[in-house]
Amino acid sequence: MVKVIISGALGRMGRKIAQLSFQDPDVEIVGGVENPKFAKEGQTIGQAIGEDINAPIVSDLSQIISNGDVVIDFASDPEAVLEHTKIAADHGKAMVIGTTGLSQEQINRLKEYSKRIPIVFAPNMSIGVNLLFKLVREAVKVLKDKGYDIEVVEMHHRFKKDAPSGTAVKIVDILKEETGIQNVVYGREGVYPEGRPDKEIGVFALRGGDVVGEHTVIFAGLGERIELTHKAGSRDIFAKGAVEGAKWVKGKPAGLYDMQDVLGLK
Repeated sequence: MVKVIISGALGRMGRKIAQLSFQDPDVEIVGGVENPKFAKEGQTIGQAIGEDINAPIVSDLSQIISNGDVVIDFASDPEAVLEHTKIAADHGKAMVIGTTGLSQEQINRLKEYSKRIPIVFAPNMSIGVNLLFKLVREAVKVLKDKGYDIEVVEMHHRFKKDAPSGTAVKIVDILKEETGIQNVVYGREGVYPEGRPDKEIGVFALRGGDVVGEHTVIFAGLGERIELTHKAGSRDIFAKGAVEGAKWVKGKPAGLYDMQDVLGLK
């Protein structure tokens, strides 16, 4: 049994995580954290999702950190996530972090905390997306230096704050690592007298409507095109991955892990 605390408890992802955690016999919800602007005094996780769960929602993680084994954090503010991670590290508790939009400096701070506690940090908790990461890596190993142009296209709902998505950034990191190409272009306009450069990765971020998340990696050669695509139809897939991450990370040695570790894809 893993005891979880859900940060961002009243957000869309927080509620989904709470619902799936409640349904999982191996998980117990012991508390939630939320900005006091959004949480009523005395509110519980059970009231938030309509279930019989007497787990308090507080504004300060340190009030309940001793009750849990793992903090699942999808808070929208990266600095809040880092503060929560510091509290978890000070108390020897594990973290599962799905918040995107962290700067490199903020990621470096996470790495420092991971020397003290186990942290699962992933831009996308979906099982399917993490399989996509592996398939992209395998495709590049076969196709690099064979004349294929590489483009990445992603689309999300109109309310998403960061662009490109954390998932697209992860895909680009894989492509750069495997191909050696470091020139990344975000969108294009203007005239290209000599056409598309060879050593270039193109990235396009589309925003509109209520799209949960779509990612396509295109390998375009002369005479053929290979596309690897993942389409998310529900946020449940991200919540499910987060819960699986929480069950996996309990008791692990200190370190910075991702969903590839959780799913055994490395």
